[in-house]
Amino acid sequence: MSVTTVLVVGATGSIGREVVAAATAAGLTARALVRDVERAGRVLPADTDFVVGDLTRADTLTDAVHDIDAVIFTHGSETGDWERVDYGGVKNILAALGTRRPRIALMTSIYVTRLGEGHDEVIGWKRRNEWLVRSSGADYTIVRPSWFDHAAATDNRIVFEQGDTGDGGIRRDQLARVLVEAILTDTAIGKTLEVFAQPGEGPGDWSALFGALDPDTGLDGAHDATRVPLEDEPAQIQLDMAAVGARGN
Repeated sequence: MSVTTVLVVGATGSIGREVVAAATAAGLTARALVRDVERAGRVLPADTDFVVGDLTRADTLTDAVHDIDAVIFTHGSETGDWERVDYGGVKNILAALGTRRPRIALMTSIYVTRLGEGHDEVIGWKRRNEWLVRSSGADYTIVRPSWFDHAAATDNRIVFEQGDTGDGGIRRDQLARVLVEAILTDTAIGKTLEVFAQPGEGPGDWSALFGALDPDTGLDGAHDATRVPLEDEPAQIQLDMAAVGARGN
């Protein structure tokens, strides 16, 4: 499927703004999902395609998903409301899409499988976001970025890993480029990756870079050592996964 219009969820955030710029530079129409157009206009270019919606309410997202070819999720709660905003946002966009399945690039985080290290609640909702996307039937790529801005100006080499064992940093503009390339590159489909920046030259062949990765199987990322069984999750989470899967089939 050719991608021309991409919905950017979390468009006014520090990563979302970079994604809008990277998508536009790639010749795509970037549609920014916002709650307040006036506020969004202060941080995004005036010619951005703005659409108003509330991530916590699926009934407000119909216009946002109309005639899109792809979605890039970069959103996140600033108040710790991870269930309603982070998880609910993904669930509600998928619900608004109905049976349509555009390309998806979902940003989560490294450490998302590392339980017992002090951040289990937030990474739990990020992990469930991944499950929603993998269950959806869409052509997806899940990107787990390393620490924002912990990369030098000369760290231009993009490194993909799997298994959630690495550590490091990445610049925000680099992460945005990876997310945009993920919806444009067929070898990225069905894969989960961690991304880091290291000293060296920037990528020249995105197809080969994504192509070297192993595809996911089931609800978890390829090579993830920690796998939480769905049957151990609350009943509502199990129902959500079943509903998403039913729409995707």
